[in-house]
Amino acid sequence: MSREISSDEFHRALHSLRVWDTPLPGFDPEDAPGEPVGLFREWFVQAVGAGQVEPHVMSLATVDGAGRPDARVLMLHDVDERGWHFATHATSAKGVQLAGQRAAALAFYWPAVGRQVRVRGRVAACGPQESRADLAVRSRGALAAALTGRQSEVLGSREELVRASTAAWERAGAEPDAPAPTWTRYVLDADAVEFFQGDTARRHVRLRYRRTPDGEWVRELLWP
Repeated sequence: MSREISSDEFHRALHSLRVWDTPLPGFDPEDAPGEPVGLFREWFVQAVGAGQVEPHVMSLATVDGAGRPDARVLMLHDVDERGWHFATHATSAKGVQLAGQRAAALAFYWPAVGRQVRVRGRVAACGPQESRADLAVRSRGALAAALTGRQSEVLGSREELVRASTAAWERAGAEPDAPAPTWTRYVLDADAVEFFQGDTARRHVRLRYRRTPDGEWVRELLWP
């Protein structure tokens, strides 16, 4: 049975926290490349080198049919000239929302280096061949999860999940090429990408890349 936490205990824990008590890297926006993918890759590698835990984990924000925002955490699969890649079931809540409204946003936070990256744009679903290839390079557990399916549906009991997951794990071991028809790879084609470098004096650096109607990138500084 979980222990009830009082309001005082919660606030003591909350207000005891500090941000960026260690030295942070510098960032001169004048040295930034002309497009955001190159800078994202550079910052990502630097976050890995700084020991950031799970730097490939990001928040994905979408909207439902009523215009209500939704957000969840998932993994980045790639970044290239097409955009930021991730995958999920087309029948999941986020898959359904993306089918109805392609506009979405991503957010990365790397506290080890005091940095965050925000990405906004439109999402497109990749074809069946690319989606299957995405799953093929992942682990048996990832395939088993995909084969279990029914993501975001109401679950009747924990035992029901255990039975379905056990069967999926067995199938993933016996059939490493087993199809998961609803598994879909998506790519977010960015029209705005913001790079935020934290500063202990709170003079944070914010550099935004904004794509113009003719496809060119414009760089602009933002007030922190």
